[in-house]
Amino acid sequence: MSLEERLRVVKEFAGLTDEEVGILRNTGSLDLELADRMIENVIGATHLPLGVATNFLINGKDYLIPMALEEPSVVAAASNAARMARMRYGFRASADEPVMIGQVQVCKLRDPQAARERILEEKGRILERANEQDPVLVKAGGGARDLEVRVLSTRLGPMVVVHLLVDVRDAMGANAVNTMCEAVAPLIEELTGGKVYLRIISNLATHRMARAEASFPKEALGGEEVVEGILHAHALAEADPYRCATHNKGIMNGIIAVALALSNDTRALEAGAHAYAALEGYGPLTSWEREENGDLRGRIELPIAAGILGGAVSVHPVARVCRKILGVSSARELAEVMAAVGLAQNLAALRALVAEGIQRGHMRLHARNVAIAAGARGDQVEKVVRRMVEERCIRIDRAREILAELEGG
Repeated sequence: MSLEERLRVVKEFAGLTDEEVGILRNTGSLDLELADRMIENVIGATHLPLGVATNFLINGKDYLIPMALEEPSVVAAASNAARMARMRYGFRASADEPVMIGQVQVCKLRDPQAARERILEEKGRILERANEQDPVLVKAGGGARDLEVRVLSTRLGPMVVVHLLVDVRDAMGANAVNTMCEAVAPLIEELTGGKVYLRIISNLATHRMARAEASFPKEALGGEEVVEGILHAHALAEADPYRCATHNKGIMNGIIAVALALSNDTRALEAGAHAYAALEGYGPLTSWEREENGDLRGRIELPIAAGILGGAVSVHPVARVCRKILGVSSARELAEVMAAVGLAQNLAALRALVAEGIQRGHMRLHARNVAIAAGARGDQVEKVVRRMVEERCIRIDRAREILAELEGG
């Protein structure tokens, strides 16, 4: 169907009004025809608030960091943590070369160990076949670099899994890696006598790690008691996966907001981060320690497969503007920025939890959404928010009552 035909069908199916159809048509800076080429069955576009985190000094460079998300307090919290970090030296960050793993699964083997050895013997041929698929990537300095071959025991018997290690340069790399995996599969079958099934990228990008560290003055955090509380909170995340899941979710609040602003693959980033956290039993992606002078030092390390070229990154007009605002010149630099944002977000959440409770700042910002949902407009919003915060009752029913009083008075 054409886009107009889809809208008509959806309107009839869901009983949409003309006004509601108009909302779907209001795609902002993303042209509907462009959206229709990006995914299937397009009927419109959705929008998220786009904010800018401030105060970030990373490897001696100042950044304004675009962040797209719906959750209040995240941008403010990251900016405040970055402000405290720059009281010392800001964030020191690094990232590995952008090497992704492509997996080729080989089954129905008579001798898996012999198959493994045969693959390693013919590594040169396999890499050559892979690099024939993307001469542009090779010319840019990337391409298939190496092989890893593993023999796995599974409930359906032994399998050989070939890891094709591909330097994808400034892209996330899924398309290039998948194409190479599919190209080398027939050769691997020929060499081993086995049957290849899966030929696909792995989102556990352990060859593409990013790291950041920073020192936060104890005075800025709120004193020694706050530092002590943060260390105890981190100890709980180390010991308890129920807490650790939320600990790591807070880290990803910041990283995914940057990824959304730049139209990166958020699902790949989430999957890689949590899989990495679970490699040796699920644990926190950050570590915290007290320095000799009483300040708090934090570190983060996780796989970040982010790109500044290819796919929606290059197509989406807002992503292109956000990349210009951010001012990164490579995928590695983007990964360093994301790691710093993740560390800042974790610090801000831990400090709020142990110092004043997460709800105090979060709910004040959330109150604006509640007031708007209740129907407040213009200067009514702040009046409703002020009353709800004073009463410590941030609920939509109370917002409606306050709004009725304002309109009645």
